[in-house]
Amino acid sequence: MAQGSGVTDLIVDTHAHIYSADEEEYPMIAKPYRPPAGTGGIDHLRRERETHDLHRVVLVQTGSAYKWDNRLMADVARSNADWTTGVCNLNPLDADSPDQFERMSREDNVRALRLEVAPDGRYDHEGARALLTRAHDMGGVICAHLNARSLAELDSLLEASPSVPVVLDHCAYPDGSEGPDSDTVRAVVALARHANLHVKLTFLVTGSSQGDPFDDTKAIAMRFMDAYGPDRCMWGSGFPCELWMKGAADYGRHLAVVGDELGLSSSDRAHVIGATAMRVFFQDR
Repeated sequence: MAQGSGVTDLIVDTHAHIYSADEEEYPMIAKPYRPPAGTGGIDHLRRERETHDLHRVVLVQTGSAYKWDNRLMADVARSNADWTTGVCNLNPLDADSPDQFERMSREDNVRALRLEVAPDGRYDHEGARALLTRAHDMGGVICAHLNARSLAELDSLLEASPSVPVVLDHCAYPDGSEGPDSDTVRAVVALARHANLHVKLTFLVTGSSQGDPFDDTKAIAMRFMDAYGPDRCMWGSGFPCELWMKGAADYGRHLAVVGDELGLSSSDRAHVIGATAMRVFFQDR
């Protein structure tokens, strides 16, 4: 228990991509971004869970391998509902996507939808607003996956749906080489005025230009911590780290960078590594 905070030091990984070696059962897209052999599957994730004493894991559908085919993510989330939940990825321009989201929420242990930039480049459009409306109606969560050029459109969507919990994946990919006062960082900080927006501190390794100990991105993370507060910040691994970290960090190192090296108080740390995510993704569990 974090002393005096009322929250526990449970570790919740909010960003794990799941893969299968069985490409007949779960075919990948043309030219997929595959993890190294033997990594990225549910057995690998279970090993990381045991090693690092993870309480819960959020499974995020990866478009770079499966695009909008959510069958693997849904099967794994449904089969491991005692410790996971899922984030689906659907074509925001497809009129059937709100119904698919609701069905997966009801049947497959899917808690959230990852809202991508549409194939035509738009982020704020009728389909996106329909998905936020459905998330509101069903008590779901939206994970906003975009880069800095779409932040103004995210601002409009947040204005239109102030009661829907929204999580900004990877904080819109800030570049450590641009420092803690870059245009991207300032734009993300400005969005903190929306009380329903949360941020994933998942970029400290991948966004760093300096490498370990990642001081450039730590400075950016602390700007976001100051703007959003610990109760709106959360950690995620980017599992499998063998693919996404490109040798810069393994799972334990990535957790330590955020959990142990930002100088957080025990209460703030407890929020960032678990309590915020429990409230957003596992509030009924």
